[in-house]
Amino acid sequence: MNEELRALELNGTWTLNSLPPGKKPISCKWVYKIKRQAEGSVERYKACLVAKGFTQVEGIDFHETFAPAKLVTVRCFLIVAVVKQWKIHQLDVHNAFLHGDLHEEVYMSLPPGLCFVQPGQVCPLHKSLYGLRQASRNWFSKLADALYAFGFKQSGWTFSLRH
Repeated sequence: MNEELRALELNGTWTLNSLPPGKKPISCKWVYKIKRQAEGSVERYKACLVAKGFTQVEGIDFHETFAPAKLVTVRCFLIVAVVKQWKIHQLDVHNAFLHGDLHEEVYMSLPPGLCFVQPGQVCPLHKSLYGLRQASRNWFSKLADALYAFGFKQSGWTFSLRH
């Protein structure tokens, strides 16, 4: 848990501040998981801080949630790759959602276990957290910006089932 808190602070996920008048913080919780080796032995214990995004209010805490990575898009890409005999590689971005920049004003109550804070403080979020309604959209936006910077272009190809 301490490692995760340190990583979130180093990432600039939040700062500590008092809650502005008229604002309501969303809650968060720790989710624990045991990562195991293939034979079943414990590899490591993992803790992940998750925002309770189901309490967010549309138009106040978030505006858009759409991320264009639909299953039909992935399937179409795989079909094209097979037909063209392309090699396919996979990439896993650790803590991907934590890289997305947050553009809305979202305040989160202090995570359990955060020490050395003054009473009444909250965490104004600057980066997305797992559980936020806009996290997937923010991650996609960050990824797309990086791909554009490397010279990639978005295809103009669209697919419709309408006649």
